[in-house]
Amino acid sequence: MKDGAVHIFKFDSDKSRRLLRPASVQRGLSTLEMEVEQIRKGNFEHFMEKEIHEQPDSLTMTMRGQLIRGGEQKAKGILLGGLKDHLKTMRRSRRILFIGCGTSYHAALAARPVVEELSGIPVTMEIASDLLDRQGPIYREDTAIFVSQSGETADTLQALEYAKSNGALCVGITNTVGSAIARGTHCGIHLNAGCEIGVASTKAYTSQIAVIVMLALLDKDMKELAALLMDEQSLLVFGRGYNYATALECALKVKEVSLMHAEGIVAGEMKHGPLALVDETLPIIVIATRDASLNKQQSVIQQLKARKGRLIVMCTEGDAEFMCPDGTCRFIEVPKVQDCLQPIINIVPLQLLAYHLTVFRGFNVDQPRNLAKCVTTQ
Repeated sequence: MKDGAVHIFKFDSDKSRRLLRPASVQRGLSTLEMEVEQIRKGNFEHFMEKEIHEQPDSLTMTMRGQLIRGGEQKAKGILLGGLKDHLKTMRRSRRILFIGCGTSYHAALAARPVVEELSGIPVTMEIASDLLDRQGPIYREDTAIFVSQSGETADTLQALEYAKSNGALCVGITNTVGSAIARGTHCGIHLNAGCEIGVASTKAYTSQIAVIVMLALLDKDMKELAALLMDEQSLLVFGRGYNYATALECALKVKEVSLMHAEGIVAGEMKHGPLALVDETLPIIVIATRDASLNKQQSVIQQLKARKGRLIVMCTEGDAEFMCPDGTCRFIEVPKVQDCLQPIINIVPLQLLAYHLTVFRGFNVDQPRNLAKCVTTQ
């Protein structure tokens, strides 16, 4: 910086002379409009804890301005202004691809069933790095939706350039105005979830689901459960249907902040290997809230109990006795909402579980080992 001006340089290699020479790079500067309180912890010990508790407000902000109001201020439709000029093209797509990494991928995975149901268009999921490694086929008739909290994730950006080069319509879903993905896509939606300081994304996850789809926080119970699990070495999480993504995201949160091994598993695969791990010592979370998969999840619970599994069952309020009448399971009860939106509710106590596990185990909640908020290189 000189005389109030900012100059950014990169170094180009002059192979003929084996020298590095500076080359000017044009970069736009963005002013962040936010209150100081947004980047303070307030009454919370850690940013992750604060951001988990901000989710009711962040979801409200995400949906504000997107709902068309009718009589008595009841919502009668959705208006996503950033997409309006491209909706016809999207409706004519032969396929929708959701592309992301980590938590953003899980958010898209959670929303995929309802997108397929409502649009009637086939939906495929792609982890950005895997898509690039395979050079998977993308066509002009595809709509590629890039999901990223920061809008700067390196693999997702490279996948965006790849999709654009193949002629697909590219849509961005990010939480950062002016980010590279927001600038590079043909159209998009801003989450408006507020800034996240903690590396482990929480409120962006639920806002991403809310955008793609368009509470009670169980803090005390999760703290007690975390105290019971703090010395464990591993955790399995079984989900299916709408909550397969919830299982993956729970396991990711536990891994990235508490440094405990955890694995999210689609419950239909239980007999194809994971059942061999079950004994009386391994803690297992089974997500069994009320949706079309409930009966199958009840069967999973019975099979795990028969192997003396140490079960923690997430169920809808009032279902605990029905799910495990002999009282051998521990329960996480959550409020019931529309089944396709249930993952937004279900993930919150599991985020709290990961948070409290991390505090009990003495690790840095907001800056997990070896991780950064925005992954810009691989």
